[in-house]
Amino acid sequence: MDYSLTEEQKHIQTLARRIAEEKVVPIRAELDEKQEFPWSIMKTCAETGLFGINIPEEYGGIGGGTFENCIVVEELSRACLGVSVSYAASLLGAYPILLGGSEEQKKKYLPEIASGRKLGAFGLTEANAGSDAQGIRTEAKKVGDEYILNGTKQWITNGGEAEIYSVVAMTDKSKGGRGATAFIIEKGMEGFSFGKKENKLGIRASATRELVFQDCKVPKENVIGREGLGFILVMRTFDRTRPGIGAQAVGVAQGALEAAVNYAREREQFERKIISFQAIQHMLADMAMQVEAARALVYAVARYIDSNPKDFSKVSAMAKVFPSDIAMKVTVDAIQIFGGYGYMKEYPVEKMMRDAKILQIYEGTNQIQRNVISLELIKEAASKRKK
Repeated sequence: MDYSLTEEQKHIQTLARRIAEEKVVPIRAELDEKQEFPWSIMKTCAETGLFGINIPEEYGGIGGGTFENCIVVEELSRACLGVSVSYAASLLGAYPILLGGSEEQKKKYLPEIASGRKLGAFGLTEANAGSDAQGIRTEAKKVGDEYILNGTKQWITNGGEAEIYSVVAMTDKSKGGRGATAFIIEKGMEGFSFGKKENKLGIRASATRELVFQDCKVPKENVIGREGLGFILVMRTFDRTRPGIGAQAVGVAQGALEAAVNYAREREQFERKIISFQAIQHMLADMAMQVEAARALVYAVARYIDSNPKDFSKVSAMAKVFPSDIAMKVTVDAIQIFGGYGYMKEYPVEKMMRDAKILQIYEGTNQIQRNVISLELIKEAASKRKK
């Protein structure tokens, strides 16, 4: 479909697609097998300015929006989800600074991330605080002009590789969610270290590690916004980044669809190409409809967010849930079309299925997102009754 991209957006899409096809596809299997962080590809993204897509021009970025970011993420994900999440997680780490940081913080950190000289990361999840984000136990106590952080963050994308971390810790547990504060933590700060690199089912090229804080000293100047704004920044950040998860889903589903079509055109059974069988044609048709519907939703929501409405939590959640569920279904169906070959690492679709599963889990499970959507529907219905 023609989504009426501007010339600049078409240029960004073409650039991201070239990187995906020329740099990512040839090494994606090796990166997956070795669990190797894609530094060479991150360097290419930096050299071409892609890390600055969502960052304003005054901080060294391109000044694009959620839509432009989704275009890049989709193209990279079409080749390898492990690579695309390594790229996307840097912006995730930058968002709290972008949304709530002081001018001094923005000038200090955003140009570094926009240029790709330093990667960003976001630290919220803990062993006992996944879907229940308000259950975090990492503490930050103010001592003089510093905060002392103690605790552990778990399953942090870009952990150990990134230089700049937006981390949420409790500064006043008695206030519950209103007692959380966001901090900028730099790699190398005293008391800040990393756990082992996790051995994952999918997105194996990306780095996932614990962030460990043991009497980590953080200057008060590194508080993002002010004390108590931590969870507000988290929610505002996720509302803007969840369509990016949808874009990852569209990308990996598109890659699986293309692989399935190409294979079906070559594979012969009963002296016929299997694409001539109606059963296969119907599977491919369903896959194509599902991918296009998911893309249309992601693009529409991304543009809606960029138009600066007051509240877009509901549609942001929709832009994650529907595409990620579709990605799981399409990648499974792609394996079915490949048959026994699809189960082998020699072909890319088994990796695509392994990668796709995480999309239903990270940045808020799809079950939690359905809660968000339903609660917004209830609020809307109550508001209409009052009128």
